[in-house]
Amino acid sequence: MPEVTTPAHKAGDFFVDYEEKVFEDVKAEPGEKALVTFHTVAFEGSIGLVNLLQALRLLRKGFETSVLLYGPGVTLGIQRGFPKIGDAAFPGHQNFNDQLSKFMTEGGKVYACRFALQALYGHGEPSLMPGIRPISPLDVLDLILLHRRDNAFILDTWTV
Repeated sequence: MPEVTTPAHKAGDFFVDYEEKVFEDVKAEPGEKALVTFHTVAFEGSIGLVNLLQALRLLRKGFETSVLLYGPGVTLGIQRGFPKIGDAAFPGHQNFNDQLSKFMTEGGKVYACRFALQALYGHGEPSLMPGIRPISPLDVLDLILLHRRDNAFILDTWTV
């Protein structure tokens, strides 16, 4: 059997070169927009959190950025907590709410489909985090089309 002589990794070690950046740091031109859509269930995978971080990054790069929560995506914008709203029952419990709050505080817009809220998930508008704008299901496609017409960058987030 071969003997392993490499020392064990320890706190503070690096596994990769995290400082090398291969591509230019793209910034938005004046007036450029971005839309990040979410048709994904909160806590059912990492894509919801990862693309909320991408939305914040787009905003910080100068894009006028909007988030669309529709279908199961509305579950990202629901107020949550246990035992009280706002309490974290476990580490990461408030990840979606924290990221959406930060995004809105920095100027991002968040929209949530009223149909998905009520018909699919049994929530009303008071269940949404403050600052999220509820919209008609007929506005979902139009919001996407408006961004397309404006040549916006659109990042669609889907899980099935």
